[in-house]
Amino acid sequence: MEDLVRHLVEPIVDEPDAVSIQTIERESVIILELVVDPDDKEELEGDKGRTLRAIRNILSAAAGRRKATLDLVDEHGDADEE
Repeated sequence: MEDLVRHLVEPIVDEPDAVSIQTIERESVIILELVVDPDDKEELEGDKGRTLRAIRNILSAAAGRRKATLDLVDEHGDADEE
């Protein structure tokens, strides 16, 4: 899952080396916490969140029976308000 998110996000952002993903796997859920350069957040959140929502939809489809969530967090691990 992490590779899929990285594959989708890195071409969109200006600083692909700053992309960091932490995966938390539980029995029925996969939580991915995505950190990008602060200047790149707008690329993912822009257009009324459509880009981030599209990435979440692809991730959800790839997860199959498990529930997958993608949270855009800041460098300190705090989730951003949507």
